[in-house]
Amino acid sequence: MELKNLLACLPHFQQIHNGNPQITSIEMDSRQVVKGSLFVCIKGYTVDGHDFVSQAIKNGASAIIAEKKIDNIDPAIPYIIVSDTKRVLAQLADYFYGQPTKKLRLIGVTGTNGKTTTTHIIEEIFKTNGEKTGLIGTMYIKIGDQKYDVKNTTPESLVLQKTFHEMVQNHVSTAIMEVSSHALDMGRVRGCDYDIAVFTNLTQDHLDYHQTMEEYAKAKGLLFAQLGNSIDYQKPKFAILNNDDPASEMYKKITAGAHILTYGIDKDSDVRATNIKMDKQGTSFTLTTPIGEENVSIKLLGKFSVYNVLAAVTTAIAANIPLKVIIETVEKIKGVAGRFELVNEGQDFTVIVDYSHTPDSLENALTTVKQFAKGKVYVVVGCGGDRDRTKRPIMAKIAANYSDLAIFTSDNPRTEDPVQILKDMEAGVAGEKDNYIIFVDRKDAISYAVKNAQKDDVILIAGKGHETYQIIGKEMFDFDDREVARNAIKERGR
Repeated sequence: MELKNLLACLPHFQQIHNGNPQITSIEMDSRQVVKGSLFVCIKGYTVDGHDFVSQAIKNGASAIIAEKKIDNIDPAIPYIIVSDTKRVLAQLADYFYGQPTKKLRLIGVTGTNGKTTTTHIIEEIFKTNGEKTGLIGTMYIKIGDQKYDVKNTTPESLVLQKTFHEMVQNHVSTAIMEVSSHALDMGRVRGCDYDIAVFTNLTQDHLDYHQTMEEYAKAKGLLFAQLGNSIDYQKPKFAILNNDDPASEMYKKITAGAHILTYGIDKDSDVRATNIKMDKQGTSFTLTTPIGEENVSIKLLGKFSVYNVLAAVTTAIAANIPLKVIIETVEKIKGVAGRFELVNEGQDFTVIVDYSHTPDSLENALTTVKQFAKGKVYVVVGCGGDRDRTKRPIMAKIAANYSDLAIFTSDNPRTEDPVQILKDMEAGVAGEKDNYIIFVDRKDAISYAVKNAQKDDVILIAGKGHETYQIIGKEMFDFDDREVARNAIKERGR
């Protein structure tokens, strides 16, 4: 695409140096620039793309977009000055890749907890209905059955639009994605034409970034505001809201032209679960919907799992998928990696690995465990470094309140002192509880729980879930809670 044709999507800009080169790619990382690339300078938290212009030109950049005048640029290379390169990057990426989300049914799922499980359940329902799907989330990007690594829960706008373009080329009809509050606040999803927006729940997390729960709630609300003001009867848009969560009232108000469907357990909703019963094998309930009522038995455990299923069911109903297909799918799903995942090596006690890394998700997981545990409950839990410090004592208190023994340990300490993180946690229970111990080394903590568990006891290893690494300092080390637990069980057997 010629530069002038690409820039046609921008209403205002200042071009320094004449020229109209062919643009073969858009890049925001100078290391990815090749001949024909348009390099967009983005100011990040740790680096500023403006400092890497010379490197981008050296690598073959054909044009530069920046927020300020840059000295000593070769006159043969045009550069464009705009007021906000991050916003412009999203607009250019959307235009360059042919506005791919207008060619897909795009479903966005936001909320503190449950995004990963909900997106996976939605994906399975649409696949059962005969559609080819794409998935973007915490664990990976999927195009059909092909998986790719992902750095952020919601990638940058450039990566998103390129990914959606690849989905279109691979005949994907429905794309489902996790939408983080960071991505919404930073504008990563600008240009994404959502058809269905889903809200799971709102509880404390990411206050290191958003500062207050009010700001956190507002960031999540951007997904529903971005559904637009117009009403399209040919291709209607939907907001799927958890009626039991107070934040949904605000999201109803800021959802303008979209239809609203609610789901819930405690309140009367469009889609509702009642008569919930649970045992170690799964959960059953009566599902009431606008298209019928059925008794459902799922292999997932806990009230939080019912909410995730309800969110997915309501989304599928909005997409006109038959109830028979929906129920057939949710009843066969066994779970998602690292989400209440059993580690079974034939031992006579239960080991569960779960991604619960917020106060609410930890409480939900432990409440579920206590409903079926016949013996003692152990919980291995830590808190991440360089993240919200205020939740550390809260999570420690929840761990101690809902278990027979809480084992505090490291999660991903990152650049913080792990000992200090544990002191922050201990402040939530010191002087009140004595049913806790501390191991700085996470492997030691897991091994201790496994060595001491007796028949019918339950060990919940919380926080890291599907992750196969541990970040200490600025280094990433191999570490998988499931493998560490599995090895500890085998070692105990020997």
